Amino acid sequence: MTQPATTTSHATPFPAAKYIKEIGRGAQGARALPRDDVRTLFDAMLAGRVSDIELGAILMAYRIKGEAPHELGGMLEAAHAHCAPLPARPDGPVVVIPSYNGARKQPNLVPLLAMLLARAGTPVLVHGIRHFAGRLTSLALFEALGEPLCSSTAEAATRLRGSGGGLPLAVLPIDVLSPALSRLLDKRDIVGLRNSAHTVVKLLQPVGGHSPAEALRLYSYTHPEYRETLTDFFSHEPANVLLARGTEGEVVADARRGGRIDWLHDGHQRTLVEPASGSIADVPDLPAGTSVEQTVAWIRAVLEGKLAVPAPIAAQVEAIRACLRDGAQVNWASPV
Repeated sequence: MTQPATTTSHATPFPAAKYIKEIGRGAQGARALPRDDVRTLFDAMLAGRVSDIELGAILMAYRIKGEAPHELGGMLEAAHAHCAPLPARPDGPVVVIPSYNGARKQPNLVPLLAMLLARAGTPVLVHGIRHFAGRLTSLALFEALGEPLCSSTAEAATRLRGSGGGLPLAVLPIDVLSPALSRLLDKRDIVGLRNSAHTVVKLLQPVGGHSPAEALRLYSYTHPEYRETLTDFFSHEPANVLLARGTEGEVVADARRGGRIDWLHDGHQRTLVEPASGSIADVPDLPAGTSVEQTVAWIRAVLEGKLAVPAPIAAQVEAIRACLRDGAQVNWASPV
């Protein structure tokens, strides 16, 4: 894992006290920063210009206060400036799958979702963390499945073209895509808590100029009330997002039950899959969530046709294909 960074000697120190005074007054007294201010602050954090003590105060302040939607927008703008984006594809958007939670109990089927899409010719970019203590990450599973991790965004761009007869699938570690964001994510190992970077990294659109026309992003939620927050956020930001209830924080649909899937684009919302109550009629016999061997064997059995694709994941694949098909008719403009 990338080692957490401290302020470098050649970087101009960034005084953050005036921002901390606004966001650090507790859950009731804290105030949200203007979008421009939070973009400036997050940029300085990513650039290593904020001292360790101030950085810790900022991370804890937002952990307590939470990020307002416009603050997340400012953070995302700063994060994009610290990414090495992939070139946009002239023949259509890339499906972007963030993977930062891994499996605890339920199996991590992100690789299955990505490979089902790629086998149908859909270019898929998965970005995420390599390791997460006590959890099974998507990147570990991809490696076990024989799908190598990309060592550069140039390699990822080549893989998305399906060069050499391979699948149009690129698996890109976050420490390659954005070392600066990776360093902020690593602060969890020191503080013991998630921080704003864990939310922002899942919002990344790391293709081309970061526009909605260049990528369809998958995003998930765990609690139903968070769906409303996300819907509001994506309704006021340039978006081409498929929003669904995922599996333990991963964007892949829960193989045991059908869930609602919404397409948020250009300030509009469209429900592609209606929510279902209870478990599906034919619940598959799933592997243990923390077993690499069992999960890999199960995914291979599905890809080889020996086991059926779970109905919720099949519905998610079809929803993604519908977004790509219908998105070709969208006039991609920023929402009002």
